[in-house]
Amino acid sequence: MNAPQRKQSLQLDAHGRLRHLLTLEGLPRELLLQVLDEAEAHDKALRGQRKKQDALLGRTVINLFFEPSTRTRTTFELAATRLSADVLNLQVAASSTSKGETLFDTLKTLEAMQADMFVIRHESSGAAHFFAEHAAPGVAILNAGDGRHAHPTQGLLDLFTIRRYKGGAGESGSDCFAKLTVAIVGDVLHSRVARSDIHGLRILGTREIRVIAPPTLIPAGIEDMGVKVFHDLERGLDGVDVIMLLRLQKERMLGAFLPSPGEFHRDFGLTRARLARLKPEAIVMHPGPINRGVEIEGDVAYGPRSLILQQVSHGIAVRMAVMSMILGRPAESAPRRSRR
Repeated sequence: MNAPQRKQSLQLDAHGRLRHLLTLEGLPRELLLQVLDEAEAHDKALRGQRKKQDALLGRTVINLFFEPSTRTRTTFELAATRLSADVLNLQVAASSTSKGETLFDTLKTLEAMQADMFVIRHESSGAAHFFAEHAAPGVAILNAGDGRHAHPTQGLLDLFTIRRYKGGAGESGSDCFAKLTVAIVGDVLHSRVARSDIHGLRILGTREIRVIAPPTLIPAGIEDMGVKVFHDLERGLDGVDVIMLLRLQKERMLGAFLPSPGEFHRDFGLTRARLARLKPEAIVMHPGPINRGVEIEGDVAYGPRSLILQQVSHGIAVRMAVMSMILGRPAESAPRRSRR
């Protein structure tokens, strides 16, 4: 069994349903589309009169964040609350892990509190897989970002946003990916978001995926993931439908990966002038938090082509969809897909 197959067997039950969500790598296209459809139904409910649902009533969700986060932790908390779950946000810096407790001991201690799902964010790649491999039956693990490895719900909300604005919802909207050229720009080397986006875009059949960055911020062998590498921003942006900008992750940089943030902006920052190289209907995305004047110009970040704030909003619906598919009942208005 190869690596993607092992990951899939850990994430899915015998009927092909989600048990855990650790990575998008190796997941079936049909399952990704089901998540996006579920998210459409939850988003519709959130924009209507019925913002509160009972899909997770009586369930306990623990947000276990070993790394700081605002957007991700808050949207997970809102998503679980909207589904009527009991939510505990664990302050790890003040917990027993700072006293030497192992990850395994932490997991078993919290399981004893009858938690149903752990939403885990950790600085080490593979931490979410460790929890999933050692979790008790019936306890779900949802990866909120592990090291450089994966951030699957961010990948899903990015796919959701692209489909919403480039193709619409449903079967016909999903076909939009085959017509798109997507560029991922910036600190690809340290970005778990970039990896999840690439896996998701490939699964949904995206026509062309480009990564654009200085050579020092491109992972070795990334071409094997089915992407085209550019070191020149102007060339890489020609004919692009979607541009995803990445934050420079200085906290993960142990050496001199680039001369300075100012020089990075000069060579790779998205400005109003460079925006003109994109297709007229192209959209701009960023997982946040943004660094104004580094990866993006302030006017572009909140300009008419930017969907950065919409991504944040979509994150609630997407995370509701994943949680309800794993632990609860799916949204009533979500279309049902027959398995092919």
